[in-house]
Amino acid sequence: MKIPITLPRQIWFAAFGIVLLLALIWVALKSGPLAPIQVTVTRVAKGEVPPALFGIGTVEARRAYLIGPTVSGRVGRVLVDVGDTVQAGQLLAEMDPVDLDARVSSAAAAAVRAKSAVATAQAQLQDAQSRQTLAASEARRYVDLGHKGFVSQSVVDGKLQQQQSADAQLAAAESALTSARQDLARLDADREGVKQQRANVRLNAPTGGVVTSRDAEPGATVVAGQAVLKLMQPDSLWVTVRLDQGRSAGLQTGLPAEITLRSNPGKPLAGKVARVEPVSDSVTEERIAQVAFDLMPQGASIGEMAEVTLRLTAISDALLIPNASLRYRGAQTGVWLRADGHLRFVPVKTGAESLDGKVQIVEGLKAGDEIVVYSERDLGDGSRIKVVASLAGKTQ
Repeated sequence: MKIPITLPRQIWFAAFGIVLLLALIWVALKSGPLAPIQVTVTRVAKGEVPPALFGIGTVEARRAYLIGPTVSGRVGRVLVDVGDTVQAGQLLAEMDPVDLDARVSSAAAAAVRAKSAVATAQAQLQDAQSRQTLAASEARRYVDLGHKGFVSQSVVDGKLQQQQSADAQLAAAESALTSARQDLARLDADREGVKQQRANVRLNAPTGGVVTSRDAEPGATVVAGQAVLKLMQPDSLWVTVRLDQGRSAGLQTGLPAEITLRSNPGKPLAGKVARVEPVSDSVTEERIAQVAFDLMPQGASIGEMAEVTLRLTAISDALLIPNASLRYRGAQTGVWLRADGHLRFVPVKTGAESLDGKVQIVEGLKAGDEIVVYSERDLGDGSRIKVVASLAGKTQ
């Protein structure tokens, strides 16, 4: 007869605890916080990098005009509306002239009167010249007679006095004519000034274009310089684009560009950089450039958003790595290098960058080096890693 062997309950609990502890250790080492960090790696390779700059901009008019009065007044009439095409010199709107017509008439009448005064002064001058000529002739004759003793000295003195009076009258007539001519010139200038003020109430198109805004209606009061209408030349459209200062190396006029309008995303348009603004935006840390269209698009509107890609000269035989492999320690840029089974952070100096995520390495790596691209979580010096083909959730 066999005697059953029963182990104490404490031994069973101890064995179960050991198995559970081993299971926890295994889980911690395989999938817990102590498990190796899964990473994907790549090797530094040589190739060609086509650097490019990308930015978002808006369509604007290079030549736009604000049409408004030079003095405050009330709008009399507006003859065009938004979207109308106008020609150079065409009347677009007119301000209420108030009393300008009366002032023009008054100035014209004053100028006519001044011309009459000039004519009168000229006639008086001719009369004074005739009197002076006659008085001078008689004075010379009487002086000669006085020398011969035919007339007394008092008679000679009288004739000389008449000559002096005629000379004074001639001088006065000449002065009066000069004054009359000056008054005529002043009144002509006043008349032209009033006529110019009258002409200024007519708001004419300085050039051909399209009306983009109608900012005042008949009867509205506007101040000097306030726009009644806005006009732009449709063939002067370009894109004002903003580019990150940190990636704007190589930006210059003449660079070829691809412009994709928000209204037509499937059809990029060719263009080139027409101007680079000398002043950057210090708040957004962006540089500003204007990109002109090679062929003016049909239907583009001012204010429309556009994506702009600027193509730089391609760099051949460059060391290339994915942009995703770059890491940052404070202000230092680097990568995690895997060498001899160990992991260490290596500072690098980057160069050009393409739009497909390739970055040129100038210093810090050599061709064939193996670097980490993605990792499950943050890495550190000496971290245990496990290289896998891909990660479900790509993190850095």
